[in-house]
Amino acid sequence: MRKPLLSLGLVALFAGACGASAGPTYDPNYVPPPQHHQPTLPPAEQPPATPYDGVTYEDPGVNPFVDPNKDRESTFALDVDTASYTVARRYISDGNLPDPASVRVEEFVNYFDQGYAAPEDDAFAIHVDGGPSPFLAQDEMLLRIGLKAREVADRSRPDASLTFVIDVSGSMARENRLGLVKQSLRLLVEGLRRDDTIGIVVYGTQARVLLEPTSARDAGTILDAIESLEPEGSTNAEAGLRLGYEMAREQLRDEGINRVVLASDGVANVGATDAESILSRIRDDAEAGIQLVSVGFGMGNFNDALLEKLADDGDGFYAYVDDLDEARRLFVDDLTGTLQSVALDARVQVEFAPDVVEAYRLIGFENRAINDEDFRDDRVDAGAIGAGHEVTALYALRLSGESGDEGRIGTVSLRWTDPGADRADELGRDIRLSDLARTFRAADSTFKLDAIVAATAERFRGSRWGETYDLGQVAEVADQVSEDLPQNQEVHDFLQLLGSAADLER
Repeated sequence: MRKPLLSLGLVALFAGACGASAGPTYDPNYVPPPQHHQPTLPPAEQPPATPYDGVTYEDPGVNPFVDPNKDRESTFALDVDTASYTVARRYISDGNLPDPASVRVEEFVNYFDQGYAAPEDDAFAIHVDGGPSPFLAQDEMLLRIGLKAREVADRSRPDASLTFVIDVSGSMARENRLGLVKQSLRLLVEGLRRDDTIGIVVYGTQARVLLEPTSARDAGTILDAIESLEPEGSTNAEAGLRLGYEMAREQLRDEGINRVVLASDGVANVGATDAESILSRIRDDAEAGIQLVSVGFGMGNFNDALLEKLADDGDGFYAYVDDLDEARRLFVDDLTGTLQSVALDARVQVEFAPDVVEAYRLIGFENRAINDEDFRDDRVDAGAIGAGHEVTALYALRLSGESGDEGRIGTVSLRWTDPGADRADELGRDIRLSDLARTFRAADSTFKLDAIVAATAERFRGSRWGETYDLGQVAEVADQVSEDLPQNQEVHDFLQLLGSAADLER
């Protein structure tokens, strides 16, 4: 039986009674006019500073609107990180609005299952749709570009050689962070196959090998080693990663999966303490196929910026585990996607038709931008995509009202390197006006969810494009279309989070 979504009617009623600021009025049958009118937007108001001590974020900024007559191409690396959303969830569960610098819109949107159809023959399928959104100006449309990587059955994936690099420094004693790490890694071990291997490196002031590479057949020995973890000393992440990559090189499987899994709060206070210095010694290992999954734990004395940078440069991805359910999602439900990459250096280029599109704005991906001329330069690092993973990119469009070349808005191109064949592949398709729904109500259910989630993230990060509405109004729209949204636990939990955030904002 599907679990019913939380009703937010009382939230919306309370917001109205409190005299919420003027914002977009939801009309499910609204059709935008063809001519653009530039709204007057007040400066963004920043929420209070983070309530946690020693937290480090790197604000990626907010993309502007771009005139395609001046720059018709939008190019960026793909990203399947989800940490920003779960970090925000941690803030709200603690009774705080997220730090604006922690919010990356694409990681909010990409947390949710989009239900895209998998490719039949290619490594990827490209999906395009869109329509009006209650959270954009009345003469703007929201374009969604969705990518779905080929799926790999758990039984069909190659054997995995995993190296756990575990932070056991004193800061990991806070909030029982190390306890959650141990629970999370137990879940991962229990989902492995008999021919997979695990080695464990721990680091505090110094790094040491806790467990030499051990077959998953001997799960008891691996679990005993994990259970023995105790907090100790300072935080020498450089030494831990260096030793972990040495171990990973020694057990490298040419035809298998090679992963370093870093579990840490991201703090580094001994040895090299910045991502560039730490990764300068291990980039060659990433090129050789040893990829990094960085998993963040804890809040306060937490370095989000370092963990994200390590994952990006280590050809992997970054997740934040705020509770055991999130660990289960990462290491049980999505284990094969977590372990096996089907594409490296994946990037997208969207070319807009200037006769149809007056202006475009990429919503999110600010710190993933690539120079347009580097789209086909495979020496330029981009994103790694796991088996079955989905990536969604959203654009706000101002249309001219002209139909152009048979209603063509533009073209989306995807380029990636096949990690098995070591060759670059490319896929593309046109984007047409006929891909856009006429009304918000008529749009796909996951498109409606993405519009609501993106609007929430825009508001959280203090974007000037989120100043025309408040979270109470976002919650009101979500309540009005709740029956049209995907009916699953993740959406149910998001609506609860949105209601709590609206209360905090008031």
